[in-house]
Amino acid sequence: MAAEARQRLSDDHRDVDEVLKQLLTALDNKDVEASYSKLDLLWARLAVHIRAEHLHLFPTVTNKAADSSEAQSVVDELRADHDFFMRELARAVGILRELPPRLDSPDAKARWSSVVDIVASVKTRLENHNEIEENQVYRWSDTILTKPEQTDLAMRIKAELEHRPPRFSVEAWANNP
Repeated sequence: MAAEARQRLSDDHRDVDEVLKQLLTALDNKDVEASYSKLDLLWARLAVHIRAEHLHLFPTVTNKAADSSEAQSVVDELRADHDFFMRELARAVGILRELPPRLDSPDAKARWSSVVDIVASVKTRLENHNEIEENQVYRWSDTILTKPEQTDLAMRIKAELEHRPPRFSVEAWANNP
C-alpha cells in the first residue's frame, strides 16, 4: 500500500496521455466533432487529476516535508502548470465549440490551426510537468508519510480520481482512459 497514491496518480498520467493521443489523432484527421469530444474528455480528466493533487497530495507533501520551502517551490511551479493547462484547454474548447463541422473557410482553418498549436503547447509542457511530479512529488509522499498517512492519502486520491463530471457516463470515462 506504501506506493499506492504514487501508482494511482502515475497510472492516471498514462490514462490522460492516452486521451491526449486520441485527441491528436482526431486533430490530424481534421475531425471537428471527434476533436471536440476528445478535448472535452481531456480537459475533464486533467481537471479531476489536478483536483486530486490540489486537495490532497500537495497540501500533504508541503505540510510534512522537512524542507517545506523546497517542496512549496516545486508545488508552486506545478500549480502554475495546472493553471496553464486548464486555461489553454478551455480556450481550445471555446474555439472548437464555434467551428463548423467542415473546415472550408480560411477563418475556420486558421482557428483550427490555433487549436492544434494550443494542444501541442499543452502536450509539451505536460510531458515535463509529469516527469517532475513522478520523479519528485509523488516519491516524496512515499518517504515523508507514515504507512497510515500513505494509506489515507491513497484512499482520498482514489475517491477524487473516481469523481467524474456528471456529463460523462461511467463507460465513457472508463473506456477512454
